[in-house]
Amino acid sequence: MQKTRKLLSMLLAIALLCSLFIVPASAETVELPRNETLYFAGIQWGSVNGWNPLSDDMNNGMAITQNAGGSRSIMFETLYMYNMLDGSLTPLLADGDYVWNDARTEITVKIKPAAKWSDGTAITAEDVAYTFATSVKIGNARGNSYKPFIETVEAVDDSTVLIKAKLNDEGAAVNPLQMITYLEEAYVFQKAWVEAVEARSGDDPAAVKRDLGEDVVWSGPYTKYYADDQKVVFVRDDAYWGQDASMWGTLPVPKYIVHTIYADNPAGETALKAGEVDVCQQFIANIQDLWLKDGLPISTYMDEAPWGICVNMPTAYYNLDKPVLQNAALRKAIALAVDYDAIIQNAMTGQSPSFADVPRSLMNPTAGEQATFDHEAVKDLQWAGDDAASAIAMLDAAGIVDTDGDGWRDIDGEKISLNACCPNGWTDWMAAMEIVAAAGEKIGIEITTEFPEWSVYQTVVTAATQDQYDIFMMWTDSAAPTQPWGRVRQLMSSEFVGVEGNWSGNWGHFSNARADEIIAAIPSETDEAALKALYTEAVQIYLTEVPSFSLMYRPNMFHAVNESVWTNFPDASDGRNIPPAICVDGYGIAALYELELVNP
Repeated sequence: MQKTRKLLSMLLAIALLCSLFIVPASAETVELPRNETLYFAGIQWGSVNGWNPLSDDMNNGMAITQNAGGSRSIMFETLYMYNMLDGSLTPLLADGDYVWNDARTEITVKIKPAAKWSDGTAITAEDVAYTFATSVKIGNARGNSYKPFIETVEAVDDSTVLIKAKLNDEGAAVNPLQMITYLEEAYVFQKAWVEAVEARSGDDPAAVKRDLGEDVVWSGPYTKYYADDQKVVFVRDDAYWGQDASMWGTLPVPKYIVHTIYADNPAGETALKAGEVDVCQQFIANIQDLWLKDGLPISTYMDEAPWGICVNMPTAYYNLDKPVLQNAALRKAIALAVDYDAIIQNAMTGQSPSFADVPRSLMNPTAGEQATFDHEAVKDLQWAGDDAASAIAMLDAAGIVDTDGDGWRDIDGEKISLNACCPNGWTDWMAAMEIVAAAGEKIGIEITTEFPEWSVYQTVVTAATQDQYDIFMMWTDSAAPTQPWGRVRQLMSSEFVGVEGNWSGNWGHFSNARADEIIAAIPSETDEAALKALYTEAVQIYLTEVPSFSLMYRPNMFHAVNESVWTNFPDASDGRNIPPAICVDGYGIAALYELELVNP
């Protein structure tokens, strides 16, 4: 018996020792059929932290990305899907259109009877209500973003959701536009799963957000399959409810979705060229050369420049905490002198319309936004750039001249010396800032460039006040149901002035009482003529005061595809109305149901 016990002990020890040398399956061992797998680049940077969609810190871009321009819905789903091409909202979990009450203070949404969770249980109105309540309670991004606009989300019955607005002093909804955006941006989570996370986290909000969510219940067409520091793999859920006739009527074509984790943009571009990536979301300089010169089976949404739908406007903000930049004539003169065509050619390699083609305003180049204001009323305020003569005349008229003969203009005897900044390594932005600096030299304003690391940069520009950067780049909102109101607010609203940790907008700290009144009035205005007048006045204020100036137009998502394995990706001429949203965002996910193999 003692020998037997000794032998068993030895065997257990050997087994334990062997287990220490068992190597977990690596990315290389996960071999997927190429004709069943769709590969991505440009979305996932670094290893995922987890799968908890209640958290804002999972670093899981393919699975968890909620965005007003169209949330990513391969694993978690929203009530509706946004389409930036026409501004429409297509029902996903919702059954039919949403309905306002007469006072526009409440929205009613029905849930599709076919909608199911991955465990086979029905998606209910209670899931929708509990998702919102929990998000507010734990203070995640969606909860914090929407609690100023939504009072409650209630389950009237199993299939009926009632969303009640926060009301202003007059009894009207604080912001109906934000309520609509919630419908297409916010995921819905299973109440039972959320309650399980809360229970094991002791109802501690921080612990709920730290939970890795390995047991998460999903509703979308794909789920987690494999992840490490080299790739993230999703596998199709063949029991997905969306194959019901009330939704897609079929399953998405690729069985697997894979995002290889590349070190940088050049590595992703190399993989795209080699056919190792099918869908690429990253800026590629002179992308047209890939097919025009290199003959590769690569294409973009449009077959001519700017190759994609440009919906946002990277912008140079003036730091209005600095006294010298509180002079509007100086601000506009610098903006007049900048050579925007050079920026578009050098920084964007032609992947943007010019300001001659789409004169500057607060609106992006899409037809819908351009129709919101009176072009004739603002044309005398617009400028296309590279106009040093007009800038010099403006400065001279304002008395901003060189008084000591050193070649640089001054104000009150002080030489004007400014810096122009953006994050180091953001090469297209860096090129743009160099051109801004060159414009200063042409008109006698000293502007030097500085390129701090992003980790430093982002803390400075989001501070309540700052004196380090004078002219600095940040982004603007893209297409969304709130636009162009959201961008007007982002560029001019004084609500962001003095806010510490401000990621919302107006980073130059501009303040204008009339602009604030317009921003407050637009969301509740339903008369089209009155709305157009408000937007026109907002543009007039912006182009007169010039608190910032956009440097280019830019796509929200760069949408390049290699068609060596898969084809029938959406393009601008196919009439399908599927946006270039990298096949996974908003209504862009419709592309996954129409892909075809090049060699079946």
